[in-house]
Amino acid sequence: MAAPLLWAWALSASLGCLLLGWRLWRRPRAEAALPPTPDPAPAVAAERERIYADLHDDLGAKLLTLIYRAESPLQADLARAILQDLRDVVTRSRGTPGTLADVLADIRAEAGQRLAAVGGELRWEQAPDLPDPVLDTGRALHLHRIVREALSNAIRHAQAHCIRIRVRLQAGELWLDVTDDGAGVAAAPAAGTGMRSMRARAEALHGRIDWQPGTWGGAKVLLRVPLEDAG
Repeated sequence: MAAPLLWAWALSASLGCLLLGWRLWRRPRAEAALPPTPDPAPAVAAERERIYADLHDDLGAKLLTLIYRAESPLQADLARAILQDLRDVVTRSRGTPGTLADVLADIRAEAGQRLAAVGGELRWEQAPDLPDPVLDTGRALHLHRIVREALSNAIRHAQAHCIRIRVRLQAGELWLDVTDDGAGVAAAPAAGTGMRSMRARAEALHGRIDWQPGTWGGAKVLLRVPLEDAG
C-alpha cells in the first residue's frame, strides 16, 4: 500500500473513532432533553451495543489491517496507538472500573507491545508498596493517555531504543516517570499539541507533569499525582 493511502486510511479511522465516541457521549444528553417515554433503557442499551460493535468490528478491523500492512515499524506504531485510543473510547463509555494495579498492568502490557514491535526494550520498575485505590474510568484514561503520549514522543521523535517506566510512592503521591535513551528533551516540540494535552490531563488528575533531561542522555517525563485524589 502506498504511503499517502496508508496515512489517509489512518486519519479516516481516527476521525471515525472520534465521531463515534462523540455520538456515544452526546446521546445521553440528547435523550435527557426529550419527553419521558416508557422504559427506554432496553432500546438505548441495544443502540449502544450496536455502536460498540461498529467500533470494534469496522474501525478495529481496518486498524489491524493497517498495522499488518504498514511500510515501517513507526507507521505500525501510529496505527497501534490509534487502535488503543479506539478501545479507550469503548471502555470509558461502558464505565468499566478498575484499580490502580489494573491500570498499571494495562499500561505495562501496552508499552511492552509497542516497544517490542519497533525493536525496542521496556524496563519496568514498580515499587512493591504501592496502594491500590479504585480509579474511575476518566482518571484511568488520563494515566493511560499521558504514558501513551510520552512513549509516542520517545519512539517517533527521539528515536529511543530503551525506555524505563518507574512507578513509586513519594510523600503521599504517585510518581510515574518515563525515561528514554533518545535524542533528549530538545527532540520534542516544546509546546506541541501532545505535550499540552499531557499537561491538561495531569491537571485533571490534580497533579503536575515536568520534562527533564534523562539519566540515560534522553528525556524524562515525570508525573506526580496525589493518591488521595486518585479514586
